[in-house]
Amino acid sequence: MVFDVSVALTWILFIALFPITYFWMRRAWRIVVRRDYSEVALKRGVSPPNPARFAPFAAAINLIAGGIIGFVIIGVLAGGMPYETWTAIAGSTLWLKFMLDFALSRHAHPFIFRKRA
Repeated sequence: MVFDVSVALTWILFIALFPITYFWMRRAWRIVVRRDYSEVALKRGVSPPNPARFAPFAAAINLIAGGIIGFVIIGVLAGGMPYETWTAIAGSTLWLKFMLDFALSRHAHPFIFRKRA
């Protein structure tokens, strides 16, 4: 194996999966167990009017995404996942999690038309 840019990026991606999994699972733990809704559906750092309503969805997104990335980590360390498979799963999970969080935050903060004076 020759050390080049693609090998360095692969290692960076794999090492980055550890803190990503930790933060997503910690966020799910805070929502489900501690009932801390301070990070649920934030839009520009502001919580929605009723964050408890959207907490189960945020917890599910974080728990599923963290579980999938944890499965990828275990699969890579056990040597059972080829490179193309684990990078595809990890990349798709990252993007889907970001998109679902964005959609949830926009749904939790509806656009309200206001009449001008």
